[in-house]
Amino acid sequence: MLFTATFSEFYEKFKTSLSDGTFAKLTFAKTIGKTELKNIFIRPILEENELKLELKFRFQKEELFEIHTINQAFNRLLPFINNPFLSVILFTTEFDLTYKLNKKRVVSVTDQHPTFGNANEVLLAYLNK
Repeated sequence: MLFTATFSEFYEKFKTSLSDGTFAKLTFAKTIGKTELKNIFIRPILEENELKLELKFRFQKEELFEIHTINQAFNRLLPFINNPFLSVILFTTEFDLTYKLNKKRVVSVTDQHPTFGNANEVLLAYLNK
């Protein structure tokens, strides 16, 4: 089952946080069962003066890194929803947004008070150039 529509809406909020300079962190967490892949961490990087995303796949025994454009990263991350991750958390300086699947695989998106007071430094440097 693909969660394209619901994750697309969530991803748009992520892209908005990048463009308005409030993005702090994006994390895929809470796996189903015992899996080799434990987390995916997404952070902005600059490559040839272009804002891109570094995807860090943290496994039990190693870490792998990939670099993608902001739009390409969506297609790379989508298959991990429900396989093996049940939640994705977007941290911004304005709110924390949690995309979560329950046991019946129903999606809920909730917001909470922000965890981070400062936006990502690479993003701020890029926006202020």
